[in-house]
Order: sequence, then C-alpha cells, then structure tokens
Amino acid sequence: MDSDDFGLFGPGSVTWQVHEEPILIVAGLRSLYLQTLHPRAMAGVAQNSSYRSDAWGRLVRTSEYVETVVWGTTAQAEAAGRRVRARHARLRGRDLSTGEEFRVDQPDLLRWVHVTEVESFVTTARRAGLALTDAEVDGYYTEQRRAAALVGLDPATVPGTAAEIAEYYRQVRGELRMTREAAETALFLTAPPIPWRLSLPARLGLSLGPPRWAYFGIAGTAISLLPAWARRMYGGLGLPTTAWSADLSVRTLRVVLGALPRHLREGPNRQAARERLARLAAATG
Repeated sequence: MDSDDFGLFGPGSVTWQVHEEPILIVAGLRSLYLQTLHPRAMAGVAQNSSYRSDAWGRLVRTSEYVETVVWGTTAQAEAAGRRVRARHARLRGRDLSTGEEFRVDQPDLLRWVHVTEVESFVTTARRAGLALTDAEVDGYYTEQRRAAALVGLDPATVPGTAAEIAEYYRQVRGELRMTREAAETALFLTAPPIPWRLSLPARLGLSLGPPRWAYFGIAGTAISLLPAWARRMYGGLGLPTTAWSADLSVRTLRVVLGALPRHLREGPNRQAARERLARLAAATG
C-alpha cells in the first residue's frame, strides 16, 4: 500500500521497545496521578472532560490516541494530532485561585501532560524489568519529542533526556499542590465505576467482583511507583522500602500480563503495525 511506512518511530526505536510492554497500563494510571497535582492542568480537565460520566470511554480514546501515535503510519499519527489540536484550541479553563480564564493548549500545560506521560511510560517499564540502558532512556525521551510536536509543542522546548526531565520536575514542583479537585480526582481514579460486564451480574447490584480488586491492585501499584515527592503530596511516605515493594509488585504484574494471549495484550494498531512491517520487509527483501 502506498500509505505504508514505519510511522514516527519504527523498528529499532526505543519507543517501539517500550510500548511493546503490557505493563504500560500501570504507567498510564501513574501519569494521571501525577497530572492531577498541577492545579491549572487539573482545572482544565475537570471543567472540560467527561471523565466522571464516561471514565472508561475517555480511557479508551486516550489509549487509542497513544497507540496511533506509536504504532500508526506517519499520516495516521499526524491526523490524530490535528484532531487533538483542534479540540484543545476550543477549550478554556478557569483558574480556581485567581478566576483567570486560560486556554488548555497553553504550552506549559501541554508540556506537563507530555512529560508526565513519557516519564511514567519509561520509568514504569524499566522498574518492571525492561532492560534499558541510560542512553536508551535518553533516546526514548528524544524520540518522544516527535509526539510532543503533534499536540502543538515546539520540540526544542520539551525535555529530551533523563537529566532534562529531572530538572523540569525540579523547576515545576513549586507550582504543584494537592487541591480539592486533585484529591477528588485521585479518589475517582482509585475507585472508578467498573462496567457491569466486568464485575458481578448487574442484577445483583454488586461491583466488587475480581475486576474491582484487580483494579485496586493496579491503582495501588501506580501510586507506589510515583516519585517520592509526589507520594508525599498524596500523604504517603517517600521511603526506600516503598520503592522496593513497588518494584516487586510491578515486576510480578509484568509477568502476569506477559502471560496473556497476544490478542489480549495487543491493540489493533500494534497488530496493523506488525502486518505493515511484514509487507514493507517483503517489498524490500
């Protein structure tokens, strides 16, 4: 097919290596716990998002966007980026402290969301047992500047190494705090409504079946994987033992998820990427 290409990253990229990991389901949740700590970013989400009334739908849409950017063709990734930019351009939020109205596509807010996502992805994968060198981690962050450009960021303004990510967090921490909206959202993330098909029969009026307890375990692991300073903001302890137990939990969960059948671990975008890769290899072989 004429539209076939390897996409923004392709085989051999650190991005493809990281995003092959099913453990990134935990990483996505970890990033949301981090994002709630930025008052303006949190206000923008709370005032414009359907995450409370359609939590799982929003999660699916976000996951599909990331999957398209990582595994889709260049044209598919760019089209997805255009849709996100168009949506963001229409949205406004109101700062609850100052009353000031702001655009949700301000570069500082987009950068916060981007950094918390990519740092969560690579940190979670690494702590779960994915062997990445420091140079490969830097390579991942550098590659992800391409994804940042899709949402409207100037790649030159986006941290592109682990050291730059650490410095970014150091600089932004003064803006972070646990607001009422952040606390309510974190509670919602920890105990969201579970679709009845994933829990006990709806006619019983119960929702504490295995999926609920499984989700509690995932949420607890995501929180424990947060940086020590973020755990303290949530009222937890930033102790080395917490990090050790988090590593044990996420490594165990990686083994469990990795044992699932391929069709349960991989979305359609990744399957399409594999088929596209085979066609391209055959065409050039």
